[in-house]
Amino acid sequence: MIIQLKKNISPEQIFVIRTELDKHKYSASDVNTQKNSYLVAIGKAEIDIRRIGSLPGVADIHRVSDDYKLVSRKWKTEYSEIDFGDNVKISASALSIMAGPCSIEGEELIVKTVEHLKSNNIRFMRGGVFKPRSSPYAFRGVGIDGLKLFAKHCHAAGIKVVTEVMQTSQIDDMYQYVDMFQVGARNSQNYNLLDALGKVDKPILLKRGLSGTVEELLFSAEYIFSGGNEKIALCERGIRTYEKSYRNVLDINAIPFLKDKSHLPVILDPSHAVGIRKYVDSVALAGVMAGADGIIFEMHDQPEIAFSDGQQSLNFPESKKLYAQLRAAFELRKSF
Repeated sequence: MIIQLKKNISPEQIFVIRTELDKHKYSASDVNTQKNSYLVAIGKAEIDIRRIGSLPGVADIHRVSDDYKLVSRKWKTEYSEIDFGDNVKISASALSIMAGPCSIEGEELIVKTVEHLKSNNIRFMRGGVFKPRSSPYAFRGVGIDGLKLFAKHCHAAGIKVVTEVMQTSQIDDMYQYVDMFQVGARNSQNYNLLDALGKVDKPILLKRGLSGTVEELLFSAEYIFSGGNEKIALCERGIRTYEKSYRNVLDINAIPFLKDKSHLPVILDPSHAVGIRKYVDSVALAGVMAGADGIIFEMHDQPEIAFSDGQQSLNFPESKKLYAQLRAAFELRKSF
């Protein structure tokens, strides 16, 4: 069960609540987030939650049967939203679009991309400065100096920075420049990193693992939430199967499933799902119609000479066309 505590609860009141839980052999873990304080109580015995709910200091109480408690929609039926300030939010009431190159390559590309995004009213720019690559000889990112340029130009234009963090040692250096930390597919079950991001007061974009199940994605989100960070968006980016015709297999089923099982926003990454430029728009539109709260895709001024993932990156005219299509699809979905 999840016990939400009142903000002015006293240590004595917490002791009484824990004592009552102990009587029923329930173990309770403290979770203190940016928004609230909770006790997550685990046990098997039958218990009248009204008894707990009536104790002084308890704001609310919910019985949650899912093993992933805090990210479950069984206790929070309203969808969560992530507020970035500056009238920028990720929520179920509007479609968020995030676009940018796979890798930040230099200041010229940053400036061109920011100008393109601003002219199309896109408020998020994605781009990697630390790149996990299959080959150790491939381009692996411009590092913290590139991130500083990335943030400088984005923030001057009112655009939020979304970039991947690969290890716990990078978090402090990246913190002041990043608006949303991305956890890539290869780190989806890096529990040390997830624990560390639970202590960070910045939104997290959590991608599904290369061969991860939906339940494993939700448990990874639970790690972050239980560590103290409620600002989480889930990202479906395709999974690895026996199919070799395209990069990954988009699990379109995951989008409505996640929206049903969790209160967290759900973002679709069509670029990594299909990996082929000419199919990205179709896959993105399918994601919107399936219920995604946002789309994150790769685009580049000149994809043919991109340092990485040019084969799945849209150019600027293609991206502009897709923005309009995505917005139209979202309006159509709202009319259903």
